[in-house]
Amino acid sequence: MTQLGTTLDTDNLLVVREDHKETGVVTLTLNQPKQFNTLSVKVLSVMQIELDNIAQDNTIRVVVIQATGKAFCAGHNLKQMRAHDDEAFHRALFQQCSQMMLTINQMPQVVIAKVQGIATAAGCQLVAACDLAVAADNAKFATSGINVGLFCSTPAVAVSRNLPQKQAFEMLITGEFIDAHTALQYGLINRVAPVDQLDQALQSLISAITAKSSVAVRTGKDMFYKQLGMTLEDAYDYASDVMTCNMMAGDVGEGIDAFIEKRRAVWKGC
Repeated sequence: MTQLGTTLDTDNLLVVREDHKETGVVTLTLNQPKQFNTLSVKVLSVMQIELDNIAQDNTIRVVVIQATGKAFCAGHNLKQMRAHDDEAFHRALFQQCSQMMLTINQMPQVVIAKVQGIATAAGCQLVAACDLAVAADNAKFATSGINVGLFCSTPAVAVSRNLPQKQAFEMLITGEFIDAHTALQYGLINRVAPVDQLDQALQSLISAITAKSSVAVRTGKDMFYKQLGMTLEDAYDYASDVMTCNMMAGDVGEGIDAFIEKRRAVWKGC
């Protein structure tokens, strides 16, 4: 294992990159268990720098976001928020957090949340913002800002794009926890596993992604999010253009030939 990133702050975030070029997996670990891995200004800043660096590295294919301790992420640091009573600080904080969430969607790599404990408020937003999520069967999720008089407006953006409307609104308006199996049913996460099998469930998902052409995966992630905001007609027009361009990639020819010849494709990433 080698560390990635020159701006690493190990008091807040651990960044580990696998040495194997064939897998290209980077793990970001929230590492403030006593603070329940809250998203302080400092943590958001380090996270943003690392995500920006990763997004520029074509050898990285998958990013895993995980955490140490009992909590995956308890959202924003409430003590830090209460220490500032000026509107400018809070506006900057929420914009900083929103930009980090947007980066996860916009970067070419597939980002997977590995949830080992509770994920509340902006922590639940982080799970929803990731492309995929696996969770331990004892994990719990909530958008709990409403309990302190603050509607989780920014988490609502990601959560409402993952869950059916009524289920999303119930979470946001009640602040009540849902368990991992309910989160799976609602569509917030992809897979649930016993705690001692969480790594295995994660690796299964990573292997399924990295076995595919990197061109197809990067093209697919970009296309998927862009078409969500389009009308049905515009989405089909856009999808046709993307698929046409994708067909010109060398990997597609190799993939089709391999399928016809009943052999394993050798991806070249072009």
